[in-house]
Amino acid sequence: MLDQIKIVLSHTTHPGNIGAAARAMKVMGLSQLSLVNPKTFPCAEATERASKASDLLSNATVHDSTEAAIADCRLVVGASVRTRSLPSRLVTPRELAEIIDNNQQNVPVALLFGTENSGLTNEELHLCHYQVYIPTNPEYSSLNLASAVQLISYEMRLAFSEMQQLPEQRIPTNEQMVSHQQLEGLLVHFKDIMTATGYLNPKHPKQIEIRLNRLLSKAQITESEYKVLRGFLSSVESLLEQ
Repeated sequence: MLDQIKIVLSHTTHPGNIGAAARAMKVMGLSQLSLVNPKTFPCAEATERASKASDLLSNATVHDSTEAAIADCRLVVGASVRTRSLPSRLVTPRELAEIIDNNQQNVPVALLFGTENSGLTNEELHLCHYQVYIPTNPEYSSLNLASAVQLISYEMRLAFSEMQQLPEQRIPTNEQMVSHQQLEGLLVHFKDIMTATGYLNPKHPKQIEIRLNRLLSKAQITESEYKVLRGFLSSVESLLEQ
């Protein structure tokens, strides 16, 4: 399971933090690292801070958008202590490990970390099924990026390192959660139909698009459910074209 958990660092400004995060990951047995528009990468400082985890940096994928970094992931979790408008469900790292454990068919899992100064944006949090927070001292809750990665990675290792020895469970493919890329396609299809029927005015979408995104994300749609919804929308589309 640990090899199905991807750490995604978004718009990291200090290359040393990328290296330190890679080191924290490797200590806990995580190996999948993705970077979204890092300010400086590759960089000697990142390699130095990574110590003996430089292989994670060599194998890291770099993307020009958060959507691209999580496109293949079925469960997306944002690391943030702050709540925004229309917040995701808040969970602790230990609660998150339990959720992943109970839904092992929904992999890969993306753990998304924002920039050092301002964290994740509203737009990035709207991509997440859950929002994980580390219950720190309320009087001083500041954690640097690598420390946050370390703590959450520790909980993942605590939950799953022993489970790697268990027989692999075969989950029917059609009962896996859809990938983020599939979810995006479904959202576009919904918006097209809602626009065609006049329910959605593209000039004044208000928060309908965001709420629809939140609704479908919380539903954790499976492959079989995805096919039902796409089929239904296609049937509506056919009627509108008559």
